[in-house]
Amino acid sequence: MAAPQPAQPAYLSDVPGGIRIAIKAVPGASRDQIAGPLGDRLKVKVAAAPEDGKANDAICRLLARTLGLAPRSVEVESGHSRPEKLILAKGITAAQATVKLA
Repeated sequence: MAAPQPAQPAYLSDVPGGIRIAIKAVPGASRDQIAGPLGDRLKVKVAAAPEDGKANDAICRLLARTLGLAPRSVEVESGHSRPEKLILAKGITAAQATVKLA
């Protein structure tokens, strides 16, 4: 009997060719980490400062590493200068991401 799959969280949705991740970004943290669900978003903390896109780049790199994707496969889709962002990750499904982010 196969292990039950975790339920897909509200912050993940399938899109053609990949997934969209709704996140709450926390720049200037003591270290890079995925803190876990926060309402209907995934809380992502990065040490990088929110200037010149540094925090956005750090978020994309952290998510790519966690999801097992190439860094170029993860990009900020919207919310570039806001804490609430939509991230597009190509080459993965929401079901696969759910397991990797659990």
